[in-house]
Amino acid sequence: MTRSILDAAKIHPQIQDKVATDRKDIVDEVKAALERNPIVVVGMAQNPHCRKARKYLKESGQAFEYLEYGSYLKGWRRRTALKMWTGWPTFPMVFVKGTLVGGASDLKSLIDAGELTELLG
Repeated sequence: MTRSILDAAKIHPQIQDKVATDRKDIVDEVKAALERNPIVVVGMAQNPHCRKARKYLKESGQAFEYLEYGSYLKGWRRRTALKMWTGWPTFPMVFVKGTLVGGASDLKSLIDAGELTELLG
């Protein structure tokens, strides 16, 4: 399955650079974390699902890097760049070996099924 993304040919040349580089720093920061760590959780303050994801990983004895961007009232514009990049609409965003596996409940399902250990190899 491929998600629909506006073809670059349908973006006027005058704004292509703006589209390509808008809030690139936050995406680059997450990409760098994915290269350094087998498990990365991207979240936001005050979000109970982000806390749950970290709790599940701690309980299963898995090391991870946590990146936190703003809260419900702050940082939403920067977080939107991550949503656009991944196509995932909510936080947390949990990555295993560079692959987005979903949010907290998706992570819990992987842990319960023993799949997280398999993914980590």
